[in-house]
Amino acid sequence: MAEDETVAAPPGTLWDRMKSDPQYAPEHLALEAVRRLGPQARDWAERSRAFQPDVPADVLAQRAVKRFRNHARLSGAVSGAAGLPGAVVDVGVLAWTQARMVLHIAAAYGIDPTHPDRATDLLVLQKVHKVAETARIALGVAAGRERASALFARSGGKPLAGVMLRLGVRLAQMAGVRAAKRMVAKVIPGASIALGTWANSSATTALARRAVEIFRDTPSSLPSAS
Repeated sequence: MAEDETVAAPPGTLWDRMKSDPQYAPEHLALEAVRRLGPQARDWAERSRAFQPDVPADVLAQRAVKRFRNHARLSGAVSGAAGLPGAVVDVGVLAWTQARMVLHIAAAYGIDPTHPDRATDLLVLQKVHKVAETARIALGVAAGRERASALFARSGGKPLAGVMLRLGVRLAQMAGVRAAKRMVAKVIPGASIALGTWANSSATTALARRAVEIFRDTPSSLPSAS
């Protein structure tokens, strides 16, 4: 589908922002995901309900889970064998795919995926922050840095390898690939492809479970299809 082709990976401008400010990479990704992917998720839910007015929210949510879990498996198999840059791309694509899934799950339960609070939800659900308040503070800092474009003009003279490693670690934390040995294994030929596929699927499944539990019990904020 055209939707998949246009938002399957983080846009180049987001990569530039994250490389320039790797410490706040998850926050930058969450903000951009809500801006770019939130409307896609909302439109998907509206189309689905227009086509099947009586479809249960749980069914819609599981469709989203299945779809994006498959995407996560593919990203692990494709990019896992390309060394450190490939490993960073892998976890970045995975975090982006997971954000798409979470926003689609929210929309399935009638929660507005375009609302700024969804960026907070993403960071808490992906365990970047333990509570919403610290996530909001970090998002505010990241948004301020985003507006200060001079901060993103370059990597501050830091060695590119160091920037990529730091970025990869932060994105791996967001994507749920917590063990450092998993990140290292992605740059080892042979082992990386199988590990990437397994780690992506496992992390995405766990995230989907948390998102369903949260959004299922949240009051709907989207208008019902007429």
